Amino acid sequence: MKPAAVATPDPTDAAAKSATGKTLSAWYAELDALGGVSAGRRELVNHVYAATDKDEWWATTIVVEYEKARGAAEKDGRPKGYSICSTKTITAPLATVFAAFGDAKTLDAWLGPDSKVAFTDGGALSNGDGNRATFTRIRTDKDLRLDWQAEGLAPGTQVEVLFADKGKGKTGITLNHTRIQSRRDADALRAGWASALDALKTHLESR
Repeated sequence: MKPAAVATPDPTDAAAKSATGKTLSAWYAELDALGGVSAGRRELVNHVYAATDKDEWWATTIVVEYEKARGAAEKDGRPKGYSICSTKTITAPLATVFAAFGDAKTLDAWLGPDSKVAFTDGGALSNGDGNRATFTRIRTDKDLRLDWQAEGLAPGTQVEVLFADKGKGKTGITLNHTRIQSRRDADALRAGWASALDALKTHLESR
């Protein structure tokens, strides 16, 4: 999975003002007045979202950058960062879709070439696209968790994949990628995962 090349503007005062009508500095002052970081990310995002033209991604951007500016950090000392979500429904049995994340030949067809994988807790995944990951949890036909690295992007991100039997031979996938430290990386990964899941759907439904 190659993160896509994206034309994401840096979250500057000028970009924020153009997109939302206010600079980052003005938003930060407004969020301080609401109680700051202690008010919680959801409340802050909802406030910005309601106060703009309901641009959810810019509302999230403003709050994520605000948390960084105010020094908010998780237990590992890094900001919480951005999160993205990709979903896909595939006409294939649940067990088949789940297995597609742990078989090197199948991974070659949708995630990236030259895949190597040890599909066990603590096992590693790598491929020729520069993806490197460690499985931190595997629950068969339910979910996967991985510590993830993508070439050219900041390390230390996390991926969770949830699987759901939708009946009539269909399986739903929800992929959450979290702890992404820049908006540009988040946009690149969002596009990359969308393309990868499209490839997975095509591969499994053509078998």
